[in-house]
Amino acid sequence: MATSDTTLDGWTGCPEPLPQQIIELYDEYTHVPLKRRDFIKRLVRLAGGSAAAYAMLPLLENNYAQAAEIAPDDPRVRAESVTYPGAGTQLHGYLARPADATGKLPGIIVIHENRGLNPHIQDVVRRLAVKGYLAVGPDLLSPLGGTPADEDKAREMIGALDRGAALASLQATLRYLEHDPRCTGKVGCVGFCWGGGMTNELAAHAPSLAAAVAYYGRSPELSAVADIKAPLLLQYAGLDQRINAGATAYVKALQAARKPYVLYTYEGAQHAFNNDTNPARYNAAAAKLAWGRTLAFFDKHLKKTGAQGD
Repeated sequence: MATSDTTLDGWTGCPEPLPQQIIELYDEYTHVPLKRRDFIKRLVRLAGGSAAAYAMLPLLENNYAQAAEIAPDDPRVRAESVTYPGAGTQLHGYLARPADATGKLPGIIVIHENRGLNPHIQDVVRRLAVKGYLAVGPDLLSPLGGTPADEDKAREMIGALDRGAALASLQATLRYLEHDPRCTGKVGCVGFCWGGGMTNELAAHAPSLAAAVAYYGRSPELSAVADIKAPLLLQYAGLDQRINAGATAYVKALQAARKPYVLYTYEGAQHAFNNDTNPARYNAAAAKLAWGRTLAFFDKHLKKTGAQGD
């Protein structure tokens, strides 16, 4: 089933939305990627001058001071750094659970964007913990020394990752959660941007995965779609032409293979609309709606036994 939200009311995260050309330039910078000096040169040209361009930068770049919807020391959460075996390496991660949990909990893997395991993704892990999950955010840059503070460096490191090894590390993370004595053994995953693409990949290569939610993620190899077992929730941004270009073929493959999925497109939203540390692309209305659907999807497939489809 596919639906489209044609109107979204509410603040978009930026009092005066930036021109689409500038948003697309920033997307190119963060995903192609462009060298920073080339990005700045083109931004200056589009903005009409250096002063305007540098005034836009705080709106375009992430501000992790805004990352804590659930503070790291929130008394409702028990959070910790963890280390466990990955694909030929030790993986580092960030794990959180409800402080008052008395029984076993379903698990959720949170797969980071192309900036690594940063404060925003750690906050997403805590958001899931307060909703009753044992959640872990693996640092898939662990083999390269871990997530650096410099975002440009993190993107370069993501580009240098062996995608097959990253997938194997996610499969190892799934086994890690499934066998954690605090977990029910039922585990889902959610990923954003680069992590959304890896969520699609994991769903196609992990038969025991119980549910998968991909936010604006690259489609997997279509030949692997037949191997998907987990129900999928696919969330796309209406203005995200780069990612959306592959969505139609993905949906056709899912339909042909009779795989359970739900797809939502948030019209008027930018790629990365869920990231509330990015003023230019964050869309509060889309993020709230998508997150509510994410929680409902996980509650259905991870907390309730015998759920099929959506």
